[in-house]
Amino acid sequence: MNTITVVTLGASAGGLTLDAMEAMKEAPRVILRTARTPVAAYLEERGIRFTSLDAFYENAEDFDSLNDALAGAVLEAAEQMPLVYAVLDAQWDESVRMLTEKAPDAARVLPGVGMFDRLRQAHPDARMCAGDALPDALGDEPLLIVEIDSALLAGEIKLAMIDWFGADCPCVWYAPTENGEYVGKPIALQDLDRQRRYDHTAALYIAPQPLRQKERYTVLDLVRIMGILRAPGGCPWDRAQTHESLRPYLIEEAYEVTQAIREEDWLHTADELGDVLLQVVFQANIGDQYGTLTLSDITTAICRKMIHRHPHIFSDVRADTADAVSENWEAIKRQERGQKELADVLSDIPASLPPLMRAQKALRKAGTAAPQDTDAARERILDALQGLMNGAGDDRDAHRLAGELLFACVDLARQRGVGCETALADAVDTFIKRACEKAEADKNI
Repeated sequence: MNTITVVTLGASAGGLTLDAMEAMKEAPRVILRTARTPVAAYLEERGIRFTSLDAFYENAEDFDSLNDALAGAVLEAAEQMPLVYAVLDAQWDESVRMLTEKAPDAARVLPGVGMFDRLRQAHPDARMCAGDALPDALGDEPLLIVEIDSALLAGEIKLAMIDWFGADCPCVWYAPTENGEYVGKPIALQDLDRQRRYDHTAALYIAPQPLRQKERYTVLDLVRIMGILRAPGGCPWDRAQTHESLRPYLIEEAYEVTQAIREEDWLHTADELGDVLLQVVFQANIGDQYGTLTLSDITTAICRKMIHRHPHIFSDVRADTADAVSENWEAIKRQERGQKELADVLSDIPASLPPLMRAQKALRKAGTAAPQDTDAARERILDALQGLMNGAGDDRDAHRLAGELLFACVDLARQRGVGCETALADAVDTFIKRACEKAEADKNI
């Protein structure tokens, strides 16, 4: 493949470097990402012939496919001859990033005066990104979003950023400019797609907000809050906690989440899941302090586990049904833990689980090694029930028979696809409701 020289055009002809001009004069072919810039007319006046990739904008389904298509077109052209690929700001152009990834040996990027250099100087601490390549996660740093070239893109940015910053978040809007001179105008984030004009020179600055003034919060905000609470001079109770002291709270919060889900109260569910997430961040902060674990250890462990246990997604293993996925999952788990025999699998079930949940899990794991037998479960239920009803033996026998009856009921429920914990919880709710209704009715007689 021939050499691809990437140059920066900037906001105006005054920003062109001598190296960029010489490269375009000498190149057999010059390709502009877009000719919709004042610099294009300047190049024509200087006798520099070029083609543009403006036609790709009309056919692309989204910005990722657009940038991929632009990079592909440049690579295809470079098969024929050396060329110059001219963009508005090479440092932040997504098609340039893709180009250098696909052809690292062929592409060279010349230094240049970027279209947004003046904005970078005005906001040196800001994290800068193109409007069509927003970051997946944000921290506490200010954000400078550039190349907001349409109301449609502005609307997409608004929807994405509102979830992080809130609709009323104060921002600075930098309207399109033809000479690189920017004048900021304060706007609310929700008004981003209501501005008079957009083009590739438009930009938005979002300053970080104090914690107490935010409308929306992220996981990073929670990490920051926990750091404040456990820092010297922070909350005495939070500073006194240990891995061990927080154990009961994690169990309690998990049960409260399940209750909120059962009630289909999604605001309550979000609140309770937040409490569970707090426990994770809390444990990570303690671990970081004492060198036992960090939040990165936690996220790394679960990400590695999810990738390893989904080979049908991240590798070439086939699993076309949910049952096949479950079988793969259990097989991989046994392999990870060195479990060769059924006894190894059953012994690994935590004794700290609630008995009903532990019984169903033990039966489920044992059931993978043997066929289901509802008749046998029914016979065990009848035998244990008969023994209890006859009242034979002492209290120890009654204890044993009651355990066998419950265990056999769990087995039958499992074979019928019933979750015993939720089924029993619903039955208890029904009992309490009916008992309360009866008590109320008796009171009114």
